[in-house]
Amino acid sequence: MTIALPRLDRADPDERGLTLADFLVPVRVSDRLSPRIRHVALIGLGALFIYVTSLIYIAREPVPLTGQTFGVLTVGAALGFRRGGAAVLLYLLIGLVGLPFFAEGKGGVAVLVGGTGGYLLGFVIAGAIVGRLAELGWDRRLAGSLGAMLIGSLIIYAIGLPWLMVTGGYTVQETLGYGLTPFIAWDLAKLAVAGALFPLGWWLVERRPDDR
Repeated sequence: MTIALPRLDRADPDERGLTLADFLVPVRVSDRLSPRIRHVALIGLGALFIYVTSLIYIAREPVPLTGQTFGVLTVGAALGFRRGGAAVLLYLLIGLVGLPFFAEGKGGVAVLVGGTGGYLLGFVIAGAIVGRLAELGWDRRLAGSLGAMLIGSLIIYAIGLPWLMVTGGYTVQETLGYGLTPFIAWDLAKLAVAGALFPLGWWLVERRPDDR
């Protein structure tokens, strides 16, 4: 008796490993840049995009509502496993050196060791995993794109909630009340927008293959 498992690789063999960011740079510009410079530029832009989304927030204690998750998932899917993970890690490192890169204009190591530190660490892993799923073609269709974004969100909570509980000394019920329940509707909205962007982006790429 054999058990049929879902196929993770949904991309055509000749497109395996490609992500939407590979089609964002026009050919005439890309040809003038070395692959390393192009990758570094995309990683830097990815970190900057996450920072911009961190400016969208609603202050609350101990965890604010922010746009960072949208930025992390979008950057991960757009850049892929290595570049996506590197972009989120770069964003994290810039904030840790003290620049106000995190939500609410915060920065420094104190944020990492505080209640929201687990979410920040989860960002790096989620960005890389969503990036890998995008390399496998999950972002080409709406269902797969939404699934990848959901997996990324679950990873963030899987790390963020236990961290919040330990650092804050909360009970399980308190932790869910502070770090999960108030964010469900907000995160579902971000997830839906992020998930819908990529099939649309690929549709545009397929319609204009010569305008890379």
